[in-house]
Amino acid sequence: MSVLSALSVSRIPAAAFVVIGIFWGSFAAMVPVMKDRIGVGDAVFGSLLLCSAAGLLASMWLGPRIDRLLGARAMQVSAVVFGFAMFLPAFAATPAAFAISMIGLGLTSGTLDVIMNARVSELEDKTGRPLMNANHGMFSIAYAISAVATGFAREAALGTPVVFGAVSAAIILLAFALYMATDGSEEEVSAGARVPLWPVVLCGAVTMLAFAGEASVEAWSALHVERTLGGGAAEGALGPATLGLTMAFGRFGGQALSDRFSELQIIRVGTVLAIIGAVLAAGAPTIPLAYLGFGVLGLGVSVIGPIAIGIAGRLVPKWARTDAVARTAVLGFMAFFVAPMIMGVVSEFFGLRVAFLVMGVLLTLIFVLLAPIRRLMDAAT
Repeated sequence: MSVLSALSVSRIPAAAFVVIGIFWGSFAAMVPVMKDRIGVGDAVFGSLLLCSAAGLLASMWLGPRIDRLLGARAMQVSAVVFGFAMFLPAFAATPAAFAISMIGLGLTSGTLDVIMNARVSELEDKTGRPLMNANHGMFSIAYAISAVATGFAREAALGTPVVFGAVSAAIILLAFALYMATDGSEEEVSAGARVPLWPVVLCGAVTMLAFAGEASVEAWSALHVERTLGGGAAEGALGPATLGLTMAFGRFGGQALSDRFSELQIIRVGTVLAIIGAVLAAGAPTIPLAYLGFGVLGLGVSVIGPIAIGIAGRLVPKWARTDAVARTAVLGFMAFFVAPMIMGVVSEFFGLRVAFLVMGVLLTLIFVLLAPIRRLMDAAT
């Protein structure tokens, strides 16, 4: 299925991916400002980012329940609540306040993430074609555009409340487009039935490692460019923007390649590229070479997470799909909070170059997980 065709079929959840992208792109570009405002070191700041993992874990339980309760309006309501929650870090001036704001962001963004990924999985089941990469590509485009715009806003000395206020207004407007009716059909479920464990654990671990590579660039690339390589605010913002653009290209390319190559083949190639990108970013002597590293890493990890989430949804019974996709996605999105903490701790003691190199080593674990996933896929056919 072509990218345009995939986006046409899934245009409503694709708008939800745009909602998530425009906020996190802006957030990544504002990281140096927020870090300076609360006045903490790399390790503490990384730990504060991890606080949103508590909210994210809660969304794994809350998301499917909100989905069942609100039905067609679940994405709309979740987006509006998320739009208001993003004001919390804009005004946080202490480590404690920032920690609370990150818990709120983890809960609200995670809930929307769960629901929109479940909607795409439902559409994949109806059409019989992969759609995840195209939708995640929309996240990447929105992320990149938002990061660049925020970089210019920083150069113009606009404060965090102004920037996040504009993003919040855009998200609330987009929420009107997120009404999506479901078919309402459900399989008969026996009493005590449980969501299968291994598809969630294995696919969730692959997704987490891929998103860890993405999160490392999102949270620390601006600081790497500005602090390690001496760049300015706009140059720093181009770090996460480069990631977003190459991830969009990779995901749309992955969507086009999904009809020609197996999903696991695409994951293997993506992992190799991601490792190369992490090494390039770690050793870059100049800003352009750092951008190249961020871009190659983004190109590699771009296809891994969406494919793994889609596989998890297909390896479970239909009645368990929403919960399985939710748990796999949330396990993956945990990386956006665990990875920055790991990067922060390593950077505190050894510098950001070593931190990016450590991330490259962690990405090699994906190869280990692919063999049991292959066995599950073979057993399901």
